[in-house]
Amino acid sequence: MPSRRHFLQGGAALITLAASARWLPSTAFAASPAPLLQRAIPTSGEQLPVIGLGTSQTFNVGLDNAALKPLDEVVRAFINGGARLIDTAPSYGAAEAVTGELLKRTRTQGKAFLASKLSSTGRERGLAQFQASLAALQTDKLDLVQVHNLQDTTTQLALLRELREQGKVRYIGITHYIESAHDDLLEVLAREKVDFVQFNYSVGERNAEQRLLPYCADNGIATLINRPFQRSQLLARVRGKPLPEWANEIDASSWAQLLLKFILANEAVTVVIPATSNPRYMVDNLKAGQGRLPDAAMRERIVQAFS
Repeated sequence: MPSRRHFLQGGAALITLAASARWLPSTAFAASPAPLLQRAIPTSGEQLPVIGLGTSQTFNVGLDNAALKPLDEVVRAFINGGARLIDTAPSYGAAEAVTGELLKRTRTQGKAFLASKLSSTGRERGLAQFQASLAALQTDKLDLVQVHNLQDTTTQLALLRELREQGKVRYIGITHYIESAHDDLLEVLAREKVDFVQFNYSVGERNAEQRLLPYCADNGIATLINRPFQRSQLLARVRGKPLPEWANEIDASSWAQLLLKFILANEAVTVVIPATSNPRYMVDNLKAGQGRLPDAAMRERIVQAFS
């Protein structure tokens, strides 16, 4: 993964103290004095901090202590920093089991908003997959379950509604990760009532601005944003470049914060879910949920900086 951080300022003094360590001590992650911006889930009014945590690839590790230790610090930084939503999936290898074990190790099981997915065909396989997710995540219910990449959508959404009625799921949704699927997402949203939709949106992939984000805003659907850095491609474009002075105008102290603030400036975005296995990056991501957000002119500056 390319080096993505420059000018880690503000709360980074704690990080500097342990910069030579392989990971940071949990004492470095005291709650930030500035609260994270929160936005409401339209169907309930429940507030969520706008910075979440993805687990694709980064949490697909062994359950041994050596593999879990850095991720332990990621979770501590995440929860202590005021964030809640962790997004995972059965198809992310060991990520669900690792997430469950990390929440147990850090004694934060009741503090996280757990989101997972169904990627099965048929009701019985979907139910079995859901039950396996509960076991892996060491919980008896999930806050959000999403139909992953629109696989067997009608059947799986019907199952999720049953599970919601039984109190095993609080919210339901659908997901995809490529722009060519945005029209398919819109077609499903037009006929199925869901609480959440997850999709890709970033400085480099802006198709969601055209129809998907406005539709969600108009119809009361919460949005989760994946691939905010385009698998680090956007950060690679600015590697080695100094952060522009104008970043201070929106309280951004790193390139990653600029990218996340660009996304959060769209009020139809509920939570953005960057993935990381690095505690320092987790702290930095959280700072994007604090302070000022860019206006239209500043958003254009950000686009040009990454072009």
